[in-house]
Amino acid sequence: MAPFAISILVLVVVLAGAWLGNLLRSQLPTHHLSAESVDVVKVGTGLMATLAALVIAFLVGTANTSLHTKSDEVQRLAANAIMLDRTLRQYGPEAGPARTLLRELLGAAVERVWGKGSPNAVLINPAVVGPTTSHFEKIQDLLMALAPANDTQRLLRERALQLGDQIMQIRWLLLEQTEGSIPVPFLVVLLFWLTGISCGLSLFAPRNGTVRTVIVIYAISVASAILLILEMDRPFGGLLKMSDVPMRTALQYLDAP
Repeated sequence: MAPFAISILVLVVVLAGAWLGNLLRSQLPTHHLSAESVDVVKVGTGLMATLAALVIAFLVGTANTSLHTKSDEVQRLAANAIMLDRTLRQYGPEAGPARTLLRELLGAAVERVWGKGSPNAVLINPAVVGPTTSHFEKIQDLLMALAPANDTQRLLRERALQLGDQIMQIRWLLLEQTEGSIPVPFLVVLLFWLTGISCGLSLFAPRNGTVRTVIVIYAISVASAILLILEMDRPFGGLLKMSDVPMRTALQYLDAP
């Protein structure tokens, strides 16, 4: 489910919890609304609020780590592509086909993820980051097919093979992280706590515009927090888009004669 749809679901469920609290207030017998009952509800609501705050802090940390990890991997991918192209240039014209294929595949990857001709355009929920693995393996095949004529070319070929392996490893890491790292059970339990808090807030609160406004603001706030967490965890599409500057900079270098 898309982050925006999940945040709307959170908003609706939390507001439904507040409505349930109002409904229970009108249905419960008078002795259930005593001062002692109010104190117990306040303690329970406070406990749920503390647990919810801890889980939200954990999810923010997890999403932030995921965002920085993917950003670092994209930067490493771009840097390794530049280093591989530089190594192949030093090798000589025999490495020309591998350079051409590298440039084409990197351009296809940028177009697939960030869109063509628009630095800020991002495709929604890309299935993979760039062309298929078999396409990248063709670069390795071309590198292994090189026949060094001297020690310098032999060292450059070994270096190129190492950089090609690193590019493949980073690409596999990006593919494995496409679905995000936020556990669904955490979101479900968090939504239960947030709903319980809204129910407890409205259970003993007076029915006036100020209380209703506060509860609506509370629901919008928690839904917005969930949206930001999910967006940070999926930086290849949506509101918080990962920068395409490293990849486009690498493309500019590869396009240079």
